[in-house]
Amino acid sequence: MASLMVVVVVLASRGGWMVVKLTQSHLLGLCLMRMIAAKGMDLLGGGWLRSPKELILLMLKPWRLLVLTTTTPRNSINSTFSAVVLRIHGKRARPKRSWKDLSVWQNLALAFQTLGVVYGDLGTSPLYVFTDVFSKVPIRSEVDVLGALSLVIYTIALIPLAKYVFVVLKANDNGEGGTFALYSLICRYAKVNMLPNRQPADENISSFRLKLPTPELERALNIKETLEKRSSLKTVLLLLVLTGTSMVIGDGILTPAMSVMSAVSGLQGEISGFGTSAVVVVSIIILLGIFNIQRFGTGKVGFMFAPVLALWFFSLGAIGIYNLVKHDISVLKALNPAYIYFFFKKNSSAAWSALGGCVLCITGAEAMFADLGHFSVQSIQIAFTCVVFPCLLLAYMGQASYLMKYPDSASRIFYDSVPGSLFWPVFVIATLAAMIASQAMISATFSCVKQAMALGCFPRLKIVHTSRKLMGQIYIPVINYFLMIMCIIVVSIFQRTTDIANAYGIAEVGVMIVSTTLVTLVMLLIWRTNLFLALCFPLVFGSIELIYLSAVLSKILEGGWLPLAFATFFLCVMYTWNYGSVLKYQSEVREKISMDFMLELGSTLGTVRVPGIGLLYNELVQGVPSIFGQFLLSLPAIHSTIVFVCIKYVPVPVVPQEERFLFRRVCPKDYHMFRCVARYGYKDVRKEGHHVFEQLLVDSLEKFLRREAQDLAIESNLNEYFDNASERSRDSGAAGGDGTDELRVPLMHDQRLEDPGSSISEETSSAFPSSVMSLDEDPSLEYELSALREAMDSGFTYLLAHGDVRAKKNSFFFKKLVINYFYAFLRKNCRAGAANMSVPHMNILQVGMTYMV
Repeated sequence: MASLMVVVVVLASRGGWMVVKLTQSHLLGLCLMRMIAAKGMDLLGGGWLRSPKELILLMLKPWRLLVLTTTTPRNSINSTFSAVVLRIHGKRARPKRSWKDLSVWQNLALAFQTLGVVYGDLGTSPLYVFTDVFSKVPIRSEVDVLGALSLVIYTIALIPLAKYVFVVLKANDNGEGGTFALYSLICRYAKVNMLPNRQPADENISSFRLKLPTPELERALNIKETLEKRSSLKTVLLLLVLTGTSMVIGDGILTPAMSVMSAVSGLQGEISGFGTSAVVVVSIIILLGIFNIQRFGTGKVGFMFAPVLALWFFSLGAIGIYNLVKHDISVLKALNPAYIYFFFKKNSSAAWSALGGCVLCITGAEAMFADLGHFSVQSIQIAFTCVVFPCLLLAYMGQASYLMKYPDSASRIFYDSVPGSLFWPVFVIATLAAMIASQAMISATFSCVKQAMALGCFPRLKIVHTSRKLMGQIYIPVINYFLMIMCIIVVSIFQRTTDIANAYGIAEVGVMIVSTTLVTLVMLLIWRTNLFLALCFPLVFGSIELIYLSAVLSKILEGGWLPLAFATFFLCVMYTWNYGSVLKYQSEVREKISMDFMLELGSTLGTVRVPGIGLLYNELVQGVPSIFGQFLLSLPAIHSTIVFVCIKYVPVPVVPQEERFLFRRVCPKDYHMFRCVARYGYKDVRKEGHHVFEQLLVDSLEKFLRREAQDLAIESNLNEYFDNASERSRDSGAAGGDGTDELRVPLMHDQRLEDPGSSISEETSSAFPSSVMSLDEDPSLEYELSALREAMDSGFTYLLAHGDVRAKKNSFFFKKLVINYFYAFLRKNCRAGAANMSVPHMNILQVGMTYMV
């Protein structure tokens, strides 16, 4: 069949990702596409994506020239055919570290370090678990001891081991874990973020790493579509995440109180006259010390954490073996889960109440996932399976063995089971372990609040960086003192660990239920998991956690109300802030200045343009914000170069520095107006000073101008090249050839390009004018660059809006109450925009504006 060959040439100097869209109209017969390129071109996913006739994705190694050829039936010569490059950019930045590349010894070293950071809370649970359990169920027979031990063994085996080690740790966000990491992962695959500021260019960030939709993921696509269409589901998902975060903050209050009091209570039986009041006073003194050293950071003492906790776990295992051998080794019968049935059959409702004490054996299990960003998955798995799990089992078995012989020692079982000569060394190690567990939970709370602030779910607060090398070590003064005051109040009011334990269990189980729900959604939406297996996860683990939740909720009147009160308070704060921020953003989008109005003003903007760069901070990712009109009305002149700066947090942990800024031109060239979106991940720390930020911004703007000029030049010259190619193909067709023979001869020989970095061969480069090769000679580009440098020399001015958000008069009463009072109170008392953006006060211009939402 006679055919016509259409050639599409794309010139580029870098490798990377490229999406090509083919548009056809009523082509008869089969349209064949061939790709002839330099070495190293690879086709992803077997070729076609979801729409086989429209999109094709290419993964390209560094090359210079890509030629796409198509063979079109000659009887369709009048139909249209075109190939359009939708997206092409450079190589993905290599991550700073890859946990998969670590050697065995490096993983073992990391596993040792995890003991001091991840497992402090979980490791201190033997201090209080059996004390709390047997405060509800008195020991009258061996069934009570064996049943409680069996419950503890299988709780640890099912939740931390089976759930977290083998499943949840794999649901990480580029190595980051925690509730917000799961939420950001879901936000990348589905547009469920309440703040509608997502841009297609965000998907080009190297850490975005989206899986492409394929026919095998039809179920996931249906779930994605459902989530994106229904705003109610987005709100439910957000509330679920905020609830989990609120529970984590509640843990930050209860963990120090519980751990420190449990360690100090060991002195009651050792020192005569050391009563409950003395325990409370000593605990408060230790807590004051813990919270007051937070501002110095943990870097100076952090190296001690792992050895101390390693010694602690060794002590647990050794004491457990000692008690097993000396007292009653028959407690190994508790490995038979039938004793759980016997335990409930004998004690009925009292056993159900004791279940709330058993859940304390897994306190801190969530830290295995929340602290994943500092370690590798393998290191956490190795540490738990090889050290933590066996040592905890030996500790609980040893305590049960001691109780079989001395059932009256249940109230202080841990210290009574320690050999007398080892009491003081073990007491010192236990106190240090409790302090380390408290420190780890406080640091996790700081990190959690910081992530919530980044995703627009928490009011802006002052963040202090306690380490120049480790950016993750932060200190939030307001949160620190709030936690300290709450801890002291909790210890002063409850005075006993058994009452605090009732509150502790609700917070722990609440976080676990949230993580189970989110991981199930990840399985259905992102992983290629069989539907049966995906549903088995919540059915098995969710059922267990709901059983525990029902047990701990029965203790609401005995202290369980405390974490619910904390969670409700923080949930209201976070949701109110997010709700008000979303309404404010939607108001800005509605009131933005139209392009027609900007074009009517002309390049002078209806005022005088003076040398300098004006950085107008706003939240819009596109369009001209309405606050710019207020500046034009209020100021007698405006800067020669205007940059609309938007600080945006994207749902990824870290954005590489070279991918930080995203520039777009606003209005024609002679306006000298640009939009800059500075993108940060939720783990990124904005620590650079304003001078560094200004220099990075200008450098990125220069690169944008050069790339823009290069793209325009290439587009112009490619159009010329295509016209010549079309004429040559018509001439060859008129000569009687069918055009198919040309496809057998490569348009670009493999040997023409010796390596990716070599220059284009003479034959290839002759097809393009020299202007493509030497863009620095472009006079318009040089003029714009010189104008930018002149404006930079004149200095920067920061244009900020002092906005007030008010509900419309026709709004519901509840909305007026939330926006006009609660949200207004949070905005008034949170960190100001200028301070939060590290803006110099001498260079600020502010105007007031009221947003009606």
